[in-house]
Amino acid sequence: MRVSNKILLLAGAAVFAGGFTMSAAVAETTSLRIQTHYAPETVSGKLAAQYVDDVQTMSNGEIKIEMFYSSSVVKSVETFDAAATGILDCDMTGGAYQTGKNPAFQFVGDIMGGYDTPYQQLSWLYYGGGLEAAQQLYNKFDMELVGWWIYGQESLASSKPIRNADDFKDWKFRSPPGMETKIFEKLGAKPIVMDFTEIFTALETGIIDGADASGLANNVGLGLYDLVKHANFPGFHSMPSDHLACNKAKWDGMPEAHRRIMSTAMMALALRTALTFEKKNAEAAAQLRAKGVNLYAWSPEDLQKFRDAAQASWPEFATTPEAEALVASHMGYLRQLGLAK
Repeated sequence: MRVSNKILLLAGAAVFAGGFTMSAAVAETTSLRIQTHYAPETVSGKLAAQYVDDVQTMSNGEIKIEMFYSSSVVKSVETFDAAATGILDCDMTGGAYQTGKNPAFQFVGDIMGGYDTPYQQLSWLYYGGGLEAAQQLYNKFDMELVGWWIYGQESLASSKPIRNADDFKDWKFRSPPGMETKIFEKLGAKPIVMDFTEIFTALETGIIDGADASGLANNVGLGLYDLVKHANFPGFHSMPSDHLACNKAKWDGMPEAHRRIMSTAMMALALRTALTFEKKNAEAAAQLRAKGVNLYAWSPEDLQKFRDAAQASWPEFATTPEAEALVASHMGYLRQLGLAK
């Protein structure tokens, strides 16, 4: 009888210990609310959905993400603050929206006139000291930069021809906030800052002549070329680094395994995004030409006019120690890659 009691006690202890372990494992969960400015039907929106699925699957359901598309909770430019203050947990828009806080965000959002390909820009982040430099900036605002996803050079949408730099004279177009407004003003254009979600209506009603929205395939997804029949391809003016940035306290409170899953999944998203858009943009270009949309490839001389205007604007935004440090970091790496003198 004593032996049986001892066996029962040991069995009970084992069950208790097993239950405790299972409870502890269940407790290691992370719930995140993330907003992106992309609509779910766009290429980038679908890629964001794939990221969510990857993270939830790789974590065996321990990470649960509620995704908000088309800036449905707050405006695109307010997403960063909403995450920093706990209204959301993470921001999946881009750093260039935050230039009003510190102009240094321009140089983690879209340096403009710098790198030629997503791969070059990503290599600065991961192998050129970029992540460490950028993290200091994000941390100042209680946020953690998890990673980038870069779809490549953007194309413009226009109701008028945009064959060269001269066509920008008096061209009214939607621009994101930041350095782009200064560059295009130097080229004679009239940039109007408005939210990403307002572009379609502004084009439809003629408030603007054109728009800087996204890459060619995303612009097709937004229906912009149903309204206007002019674009440039391949792009040259802007290659934004869309980011995933999370509330730092929330990030620091996550298990290391969850942080590693999200960071690694961002690297996968970055590669998937760059490769996807090489294909999707080429397909979109062929479809648009077949529908009578005019696509303009700029000459090397006109491209240089833009680069000159862009690089002349960098010092105007490098007005804080953080911005100066990021410009110096980019220039050093661009020289390593042979893209700057």
